[in-house]
Amino acid sequence: METGTTAKRDGLRRLLRPEVLDRIEQLTILVLWFFLLQRMLASPNPLAPLALLSETAIAFFVLIRRPTGAISLSLGDWLLATTATAAPMLIRSGEAPSYPIIVAGVTILIAGTCLHVLAKLFLRRSFGIAPANRGVKVNGPYAFVRHPMYSGYLLTHVGIFLMMPTLFNATVYVIGWTAQILRLLAEERLLSQDPAYRDYLAKVRWHLIPGVF
Repeated sequence: METGTTAKRDGLRRLLRPEVLDRIEQLTILVLWFFLLQRMLASPNPLAPLALLSETAIAFFVLIRRPTGAISLSLGDWLLATTATAAPMLIRSGEAPSYPIIVAGVTILIAGTCLHVLAKLFLRRSFGIAPANRGVKVNGPYAFVRHPMYSGYLLTHVGIFLMMPTLFNATVYVIGWTAQILRLLAEERLLSQDPAYRDYLAKVRWHLIPGVF
């Protein structure tokens, strides 16, 4: 009996190795992206495929990111990261709104996509979903807010919601952003173990929106 229990513990430890968790992350995001792709391309709303701009960039950078050993093994952190990432990929198409709202939505979507892609370019391959230390970045947009990539996501999601304003999408985004806020706080707790990041926290005050949060 003891041998069986030990074998189970060893198997769980192997599953929870950072490199295995990295691969699970990558597979999960690709599956979610595939189903989002199907829904948006099949939508009668001609604006729906624009929602793929942001999520395709996420999937691409997830695939090329640098692996790390300093990744959170907390179940709570993983649940937050999964919820924050999965929720926006569950959106459904809705009827297109009036032309002025379409223009505003597309503009905000493009601005948000440019911002989070720029943040990823500064991170280069230091990018992931679950909280992890893939290196401390302090330049570019990271000199203004601690999480410019998430700031870009926020703009992107506002833009998408303006183009597809449904109660379901509103619910999905509220759930996703509740998890996202908790997720970024979990990331900061993990990264704060690094003295370089503690110095960064002292210099950059705001999480997402300068002067607000």
